[in-house]
Amino acid sequence: MSLESLHAKRAAIVFNPVARGLSRHRHLLQRTIEILQKEGIDSTLVETKGPGTAGSQTRRLIEAGSDLIVAAGGDGTINEVAAGMLHTGVPLAILPGGTANVLAHELRLPTQNERVAAEIRQLQPCRIAVGKLRMGSQQRNFLCMAGAGLDAEIVYRLNLDLKAAIGKFAYYVGGFGQVLRRLSEFEVTVDGKRYEASFALISRVRNYGGDLEIARGASLLRNDFEVVLFRGTRSVRYLQYLFGVTVGRAHQMKGCSVLRGRSVICQPPPNNGIYIQVDGELAGQLPSSMEIVPDALTLLVPPAYVAREQTLAAVPVCA
Repeated sequence: MSLESLHAKRAAIVFNPVARGLSRHRHLLQRTIEILQKEGIDSTLVETKGPGTAGSQTRRLIEAGSDLIVAAGGDGTINEVAAGMLHTGVPLAILPGGTANVLAHELRLPTQNERVAAEIRQLQPCRIAVGKLRMGSQQRNFLCMAGAGLDAEIVYRLNLDLKAAIGKFAYYVGGFGQVLRRLSEFEVTVDGKRYEASFALISRVRNYGGDLEIARGASLLRNDFEVVLFRGTRSVRYLQYLFGVTVGRAHQMKGCSVLRGRSVICQPPPNNGIYIQVDGELAGQLPSSMEIVPDALTLLVPPAYVAREQTLAAVPVCA
C-alpha cells in the first residue's frame, strides 16, 4: 500500500505554535505547504488552540473532509493529534518540531521538514497499535512510551525555563540532580505476573529521549509493549544502568528485567506517591494501567523503517 493508493488530496497541517522547533520558524511550515502542493496535495495550516485541544480540532478537520493529517510539533502534540484520528483510517504524517522528537528519531525521518514533505509520496502507510493509559476515570493514548518511577520524577521536577533554553539536555541536568535521592520501589504487573521496580519503562519504541536505546526489542509494528524494569532504591545505581544502556548491555545487568506484554498495571507502595510520564510529559501518579489498542492508527513511515523492523523485530509487512 502507498499514500497514492489512499488518494490523499486534502491535508491539514496541525501545528503547535509554541513548539521549540517551530516557534521561530513558521516560514518553514509555509514552505511545506508549497512543497505538498507540488505533490498534488492541497494543504492548510491549523494552529492548536492550547494544551489538550489538538485531538478535538483534528476530529473536526477529518469530519470536514481532510484525508491526510500532518502533525507538526513534539511528541506531546503528535499524541494529541493522533488521539483525534484513532480508528478513522486517515493517515498521519509527522513533522518534527519539539524538544526530543522521539517518534521522528525512531522512524529516522529527515530533520528538515521540507525533505519530509518532498518525500511524502514515498512514505508507506502502516496500521499500528497505540498504548492506552488509564488513571482512575481518566485515560489517554500514547504512541511511544510511558515511564513510572525515576524518570517521571525527573519530569515532575524539571525546570521548564531550563528546558526552554537548552531543550532535552534539561532532562539530563534534572537526572543528575536526583543522584543522591533514595528511590521507592513499586509493584508492576505484566500480563498477570508481578514484579518490583523503581523505574518501569513501558515502550513501543527502541529509542529513549532520542539518544539512548533502552527497549531494544520494541517496535511500532508489534502489538505489544517491551517492558524494561530497573530495581534499586539508591539512585546512584542508575549511573551503572546508564552505562549499561550506553553500551547496549543493560538487559544483561543484575536488577534489570526485560519483558513483553499487552497489559501493565503499576501500583504505588503505601503512603508514597510515584509519578508517571507519557512521552516526556507528566501524566500524574500511580496507580495506573496501560494496555495495547491494536490496529488503531494509520501512520506514514519510511519504507526503510519497515524493512529494518522486519529484520530486527520479526514483524509482518504493513497491511
